[in-house]
Amino acid sequence: MTKQLLATTENANNQNSQYTSLNDPEIANVVAHINEEHLDELLGFLSVFTSLSTAELDRVDAQITDIYAEGITIQTRQKNSKYQPTNAQDNPLHDQIFFINFATPISQLNDLQAQYILLKQRADKKLGKKTIKLTKQVFDVQNSYRISKNMLRLELSMPSLDDAQSSDDVQLRNTKGATISTSVPTNEAGYAYLFDLEHNATTNALMTDSDEVDDHKTNDSEKENVRPTRPHCYYTLRKAWQADDGIRAWVDVFLHGDTSGGNWAAALKTDETVVTKREFPEKVEHLRDGQAVLIVDETSMPTAARLLELWSNPKPPLIICVTQDADDQSYFDTVKMRSSLDSTGNNNSSISIDNKIDCDTETHGNDHFAVLPIVTNQANSGSGLATLIDSTLGDYLADDPLQIDKVWGALEANTAKALRQLLRERLELSRTDVVVKVYWRHD
Repeated sequence: MTKQLLATTENANNQNSQYTSLNDPEIANVVAHINEEHLDELLGFLSVFTSLSTAELDRVDAQITDIYAEGITIQTRQKNSKYQPTNAQDNPLHDQIFFINFATPISQLNDLQAQYILLKQRADKKLGKKTIKLTKQVFDVQNSYRISKNMLRLELSMPSLDDAQSSDDVQLRNTKGATISTSVPTNEAGYAYLFDLEHNATTNALMTDSDEVDDHKTNDSEKENVRPTRPHCYYTLRKAWQADDGIRAWVDVFLHGDTSGGNWAAALKTDETVVTKREFPEKVEHLRDGQAVLIVDETSMPTAARLLELWSNPKPPLIICVTQDADDQSYFDTVKMRSSLDSTGNNNSSISIDNKIDCDTETHGNDHFAVLPIVTNQANSGSGLATLIDSTLGDYLADDPLQIDKVWGALEANTAKALRQLLRERLELSRTDVVVKVYWRHD
């Protein structure tokens, strides 16, 4: 599974020559994405597929240096910490390169995702962690309604489990007779599903055909027009629970402009089915202790809301909530922390900032969370927004000098990339303590 390569350029090149280059111009972008977004996964690969000890892994960062047909090369770098030796040559972990084989060699970059997922599944299983699932789920649509100006809540359901069955992943049939899996997490925040948008477009097209007389049937070009421009889209499970009549779930969808996901969600009707193709848990384990700040926009507010309802950290978090429309800031008004469900009280104060951005801080008492809203009146993307978030946090900390220990956020790709570095510098935290995810891309 793993070969350790020598650190010198000459020897590394000799070793790498035995592997097959893919010669795809997109490899550099894929490598950059994995290195920015998936450090914990790379460290997991090193933990499972190499001989590095836990103590050694605690002292290093990791990054992919290349992708070959047969596997990936991962380089370790010593963290900037008290462990950093004066002479890097005396550090056995400095610039070490490890080759990790795929289960099956790939012939093109499009095959990478499947092999990377297999590596992750093997590593997570060995480490006892929850992992990505390539599982089909079928939900019934019960209802849909707006919970804020631009946020649509889908109420979904699944059949109840037979009381005599104890499996967490039982195969049943829904009201339409389709085979489904019932492994819906009820105590996780940020659990994501990849929804199959084409399932509903295809179903609707077939229903149109069956309803029309022969000489007025929908033709192929019209069917193509009803298909979404994207075949699938990720949405977060806002909440799930076991009810008397089955498993119930909420999925909150931000409606913004003419988008495939938003159009799909808005068009769903009661008693339709929706299908998911893949699912995976969110990375929030680092929030269990220390003072945390959560940084969200409309796409990640559902994750933060569920985090608050399941919060077990004795310190309530600070939330920076960025919305395009001020009316969507009401999303958190009915959300209560687990530790504060029986508490009441709130105090209001405000912070004034420039660039015509409204920003009012609402504090819900000592045992509750504080929300620092930012309203932009435009699409929430770009490095400029990262600078605004960073400066807003800086202004808040100047008046209320909290010692921030942990960060979790999820934003647009360019915003997330810029914000990570700004927060690491401002808060002097490591990469593992500043988790800012990409939830969407401004295409």
